[in-house]
Amino acid sequence: MQILMTADAYQRTRSRLSSFGEALDIITFETDGSFRRGGTPVPAEAVDPEIFWLSLDVYSGPNPGARLGAFAGQVLKGTRGRWIQVFSAGLDHPLFKGLMDKGLRLTKSQSQSPAIADYVLSHGLSLLHPIAEQAAAQAERTWCTVPFREVASTRWLLVGYGAIGHEIARRVKPFGAHLTVVRRNLEPDALADAVQPMSALPELLPETDVVVLACALNAETRNLADAAFFRAMKPGALLINIGRGQLVDEDALRAGLDRQQPGRAVLDVFQTEPLPTDSWIWSHPAVRVTGHASHAGDGVTGRGESQFLENLRRFLDNQPLIAEARPEEAGAGA
Repeated sequence: MQILMTADAYQRTRSRLSSFGEALDIITFETDGSFRRGGTPVPAEAVDPEIFWLSLDVYSGPNPGARLGAFAGQVLKGTRGRWIQVFSAGLDHPLFKGLMDKGLRLTKSQSQSPAIADYVLSHGLSLLHPIAEQAAAQAERTWCTVPFREVASTRWLLVGYGAIGHEIARRVKPFGAHLTVVRRNLEPDALADAVQPMSALPELLPETDVVVLACALNAETRNLADAAFFRAMKPGALLINIGRGQLVDEDALRAGLDRQQPGRAVLDVFQTEPLPTDSWIWSHPAVRVTGHASHAGDGVTGRGESQFLENLRRFLDNQPLIAEARPEEAGAGA
């Protein structure tokens, strides 16, 4: 069984891959775009794997966009491909539709979910608590009491409830906050106080203190946070977007911020990435900007390796794969 993976991913998992025995023919994708087997160069025309591991390492080295294109090109021109594990949790990019249209089974990464959930909770709590006001009092050497709202009295709204949403919910609930999740499946969930459809947003937003966008990008959710969305938000509420930049109409967001709907915004993703240096978003006093980095936790790489190896075992044993994508998920945001 031939497998294509990056050289870096292979070096980190080499000992664990050896437990699969002689059945695996590992081809490594090098930083210069060449291919090797056991250190020996392999011509590109001889690379036609059944399995592909598109790990985040594909972005290492110079010109990462070209490296991703070269790896993806090898997948698309192959004749024997059966399954690909990708580094992405969201599959809105048209590349993923091309892979699934070719007949490959595709499994999404769940490795980023805990890191992104930590990001959401850290920013959310730091903005709910008056840390800035307390720091200002310290700077002025003023002995005073700064009242604050307890987290348990706040209401949180999660728009989207996949692997990332579940990890966010697991962190929010111990604080006692009221948590509503918005998703298609309206079955009750142990971590949620309420489960509502997308159509309920106009009624939910006016009573919500923290709104987290964690949904996939598709025709239904593109520009979900538009002028009407922001007009419905509770004045002073917090918006956190870790989904896709195209979920938010950025002009509507600017107008909403000017009237405190939302009062603050934490944005990790944007309509255009990298965010242009002349964008108003960088310097807006009510906005926190991070450069699509909410996934950058120190446990992501290890979890990604473990998911691939477990899925490899399942694939070879003809068992269901973890986080296998449905065809309609791929390329839905294109």
